Amino acid sequence: MEDVEIKDAEIIFNAAWSGLEAEVGREGLCFPKEIILLGGAPGAGKGTNTDFIMKARGFTCPPIVVSSLLDSPEARRLKDRGQMVGDREVIGILLRKMLEPEFRDGAVLDGFPRTEVQVECMKLLVDEISALHREYAETPLAGHFRRPTIHVMVLFVDEKTSVRRQLDRGHKARIHNEEVRATGIGELLPERPTDMDEASALNRYRIFKEQTWEALQSLQEKFFYHFINATGSFEEVEENILQELKYQSSLELEPGTFEQIRGIPLASQIVVHARQDLVRRLDSYARDHGALFKRVSEVISEMFVPIIKRHAISGRAVVNTEDELFSDPLALAMLIDIFSERGFHAVVDKQLNRVPERVNRETGDIEFRPNTVYRIRIYFEGSEIRRG
Repeated sequence: MEDVEIKDAEIIFNAAWSGLEAEVGREGLCFPKEIILLGGAPGAGKGTNTDFIMKARGFTCPPIVVSSLLDSPEARRLKDRGQMVGDREVIGILLRKMLEPEFRDGAVLDGFPRTEVQVECMKLLVDEISALHREYAETPLAGHFRRPTIHVMVLFVDEKTSVRRQLDRGHKARIHNEEVRATGIGELLPERPTDMDEASALNRYRIFKEQTWEALQSLQEKFFYHFINATGSFEEVEENILQELKYQSSLELEPGTFEQIRGIPLASQIVVHARQDLVRRLDSYARDHGALFKRVSEVISEMFVPIIKRHAISGRAVVNTEDELFSDPLALAMLIDIFSERGFHAVVDKQLNRVPERVNRETGDIEFRPNTVYRIRIYFEGSEIRRG
């Protein structure tokens, strides 16, 4: 049976896909926009880092743990009938799980794929999702059939580290469970037989290298592939994951969407030369608009600084002014830049009001005059004081 399944991955997938389409209809085949295939050596920390990976990608749904699917009600019914839960059944259960609404934006598949047939089924799935994306691209349902983004994330540790971590996990689980049984407080942890015996732990690692490792390696030709060194500390592994999962708009957005916004510079590009640009602007103000620059500086010193000093503890001051000086956009630009150079962050709001001025005796109408108020919010690092 195993040999037949390995040779007939396409038949296995097509059977599962056809059954699913018959069950939910073609318009119901709404798979996650982003899929992270999380694999790794035993003891590499898949369970430990899953929450962090989901947080890094903004997922709010739980991970889909493939080993848990094998203990699902559907899988248990198969076992109860004496049937084997093979690749065909795993693929069918997994596809149905991925259609649940909570996974619409993204899903982490923990422990999938593990075999060559599962790898081929994953490739066929992405081909089908891409076909749905093209099919519904110009329809009102386009938002439900987005272009898929697939990440393969492999957490890797060497043999020695893997065996040590497996045995350490087993030791901690055994001690914890003994305490739970003695006190009746807490929940029992799973005690894996491979975590209790060095030879078994070593064999589990070797099976991973011989089977799952090669299967995962073959995916790097088709999907975004992230090889994570998981040997270091928890913090080091998290940093490695963050570096690998940095957002890349050109890879994740629709091509048309990316083309429309690519001309807008990235924030990181703008701030690279921000200091040099600020210096250049201030020198040009003093050189080319000396009188105006002097006047703005004087207003800041005379009007703004006293108010800022009174708010030195809070680190936030608000100044309202009707000074005609700021009707000149260049004066406002100078004000913002001067504050920036001095270590403040200034935000300007322009409010256009109408002020009642007189009553027309003949008509009884109230006549108004236009009035402009400039509200300048100044933020800075406040002072810490002892309290209590």
